[in-house]
Amino acid sequence: MPSTSLLSKKRLPAWWPVLLLAGCASASAQTLLQSPPQNVLNLSAEASREVPQDWLSITLGVSREGSEAAAVQSQLRQALDAALVEARKAVQPGQSGQSGQLELRSGTFSIFPRYAPRPGGGSSSSISGWQGRAELVIEGRDTAALSQLAGRLSGLTVSRLGFSLSREAREKVESEVAAQAIDRFKVKAASYAQQFGFGSYSLREVTVGGGESGQAQPVFYRAAATAMSARGAEESQPVEPGKSLVSVTVSGSIQLSPR
Repeated sequence: MPSTSLLSKKRLPAWWPVLLLAGCASASAQTLLQSPPQNVLNLSAEASREVPQDWLSITLGVSREGSEAAAVQSQLRQALDAALVEARKAVQPGQSGQSGQLELRSGTFSIFPRYAPRPGGGSSSSISGWQGRAELVIEGRDTAALSQLAGRLSGLTVSRLGFSLSREAREKVESEVAAQAIDRFKVKAASYAQQFGFGSYSLREVTVGGGESGQAQPVFYRAAATAMSARGAEESQPVEPGKSLVSVTVSGSIQLSPR
């Protein structure tokens, strides 16, 4: 009578050795894929340029308070509508998707209750009135027209003022700075490959990122703006732009190749 082991061998399918070899090959390939890459170098390069800021943004606001929320809201709208009528006369929009010389947009519009302690003391309080604030933002490249308009908008006071780069200026500078950063990355890669004794390199992955940082701008509060209005509507608010630093960083990894 044949043994149990011989019977088991006879029952194995004919493709069993092929399946066994395929499994071994797959495990071997997976081991190779999981092995750490060899002769890979991580590096980065940066380029930057300081450019004058060409975009002025002025935020003007008006505040009202009263015993009724609806009355406060109505007063804010009246003051804002009157300012909009005057401001729209000075608007100088851009053409073909370009930023304008003087643009106009609405800012925040908020109304909130004012609380006071209840009669008789205690920790509780009740609504004693309402106060609100509405803002108007004028911005653009024409700093002289913007500062003059800010002085003409009676009833509104300057609360914030800041310079930055216009979209067109930032995109132009970023493109030029990015080209410099990429060139520096390539020079570094070729130099490091040579210093490590390799003849060439190839890119594995690369990331290009940019950013803008500017000098802090002064903030004009109501007292300063009221003094400005008192000097006369035609006298412009003195403004001085700062500079922005546009930077681009190129980082990634390269595969070093033998000579």
